[in-house]
Amino acid sequence: MIRHGFWPAEGTIPEDPANEIRRMGEIRREIQQLRQESSRLGNEKALQKQMLKQRLQESRRKQQETKERREKERLERAAAWQQKKQQDIVYLGEGVSGGLNHTQGNDERLASYGLPPHHTAAEIATAMGISVGKLRFLAFNRKTSTISHYIRFKMPKKTGGERLISAPMPHLKQAQQWILTNILEKLEVDNAAHGFCQGRSIVTNATPHVGADVIINFDLKDFFPSISYPRVKGLFQSWGYSEAAATIFGLLCTASEVEELELDGKNYYVALGERHLPQGSPASPAITNLLCRRLDRRLSAIAANFGFTYTRYADDLTFSASGDNLRHICNILKNTESIVTHEGFTINHKKTRILRNSRQQEVTGIVVNDKLNLSQKTLKNFRATLYQIEKDGLEGKKWGNSSNILAAITGFANFVAMVNPEKGLKFQKQVRKIKKKYRTKNQ
Repeated sequence: MIRHGFWPAEGTIPEDPANEIRRMGEIRREIQQLRQESSRLGNEKALQKQMLKQRLQESRRKQQETKERREKERLERAAAWQQKKQQDIVYLGEGVSGGLNHTQGNDERLASYGLPPHHTAAEIATAMGISVGKLRFLAFNRKTSTISHYIRFKMPKKTGGERLISAPMPHLKQAQQWILTNILEKLEVDNAAHGFCQGRSIVTNATPHVGADVIINFDLKDFFPSISYPRVKGLFQSWGYSEAAATIFGLLCTASEVEELELDGKNYYVALGERHLPQGSPASPAITNLLCRRLDRRLSAIAANFGFTYTRYADDLTFSASGDNLRHICNILKNTESIVTHEGFTINHKKTRILRNSRQQEVTGIVVNDKLNLSQKTLKNFRATLYQIEKDGLEGKKWGNSSNILAAITGFANFVAMVNPEKGLKFQKQVRKIKKKYRTKNQ
C-alpha cells in the first residue's frame, strides 16, 4: 500500500479499514431495518385505521339492520294485535280478565238447553251484530271512567224509601235484550216463580193463596244488589258456556254503583263496590228467576212438607195455609230463614207479615181473603180521581208516579180489570170516555 501510495512512507500506518467497512455495513443494515420497520409501522397504523373504519361501518350497518328488523317486528306485532283485537278480547279490566283465554265450552250441555253455542268474543259479537271492539267497549270493567253505560235515577217505593234505577243506554240495552231473547227466555224457571215470566203475573201469584186462613209474606232485602257478578258469570258457565263467554255475558248484565265527580271541568264516574245486577236492565229479572230456581225448589219442598202453598214474585215470598197446618207456622219461619240465608239472600224482617183472614190479606198488592180484589181504599181513591177529572179537567190531577195522567188512569183501569173484571170494565169505560173528551179538546 506504501509502494502504491495509499499509505504514507513515514508515520503511523492506518488501521485495517476492514473493521470500518464492516461497521459501515452494519450501520447501513441497521438503517435499512429501521427504514423497513418504520415503513411497516406506518403501514400497520394505516391498516389499524382502515380496520377501525371498517368495523365502525359494519357496526353501523348492523345497528341499522337491527333497527329495521325491530321496527318490522314491532309493526308485525302491532298488526297482529290489531287483528287479534278485531277477533278476540284478551283484557276486560282489573279482576275479571283471568278466564278470557278459556274458550272451550260444553256444546252438548248447551244443546240440551237449546242455547246457541257461542264461546268466543268473535262468535258473540257476530251473533249480536256488532264488532268485537264494540263488545269490548260495552263489557269493559272500569273503576274510573269518563263515560257511563247507564242513566241512574231514584224512584219512590210504595212502602217508603227510594229505589235506584239503572237504565242502560241504547247500545248496552240491545246487547242485554239479545241475551234475554236468545238465552234467558229459553230456560225454564220454577213453577213457584211468577214475576217477569211469560203468562204469569201478580194475579197468578196471588191466586193460589185465595181463601187461606193465614198468609205469610217475606221480603228479600237488597234483592238485585245481592246478586253479584261472580254469581251471574257462574250461572252462564253452569249452562255450558266457556269461561270467556260467561265473563262477557256476566259483565254485560252487571254494573257497579257509581259516584259522579267533576274534575277540571270533566265528569268522571267512579265505581263504588263490586258489580251486581242493575235494576233497570231488561235481563236482570230473568236472571234473578233463574238464579232462584234452587231457592224456589227448596222453599216449595218445605211448604209441601208442612201443608203450605208457596209462590214468589221477584223478591216477595208468600206462604199460605189453612186448618191444622197452621201449627207449622214457626217451622215455616225458621226453615225459610235458614234456606234464604244459605242461598245468599237476606230476609228484611221489617217487612215480614203474618196475616190471618180476620183482617185484610194482601199478596203483591192484591186482596185474597175471599176472591181476587183490590183494597176498597185504593178503588175509592181511583173512583174519586176519575170523578174530579170529569168535573174539573186534567190540570193538577195525578195518579201514581206517572207524569202522564191519561196513561196512568188507563193502566190502572186495565190492572183492575185483570184482577176484578167486573169492576175493571166499569173503570175502563169511564176512562175511555175521559180520553175521548180531552183528546178531542186538545185537537
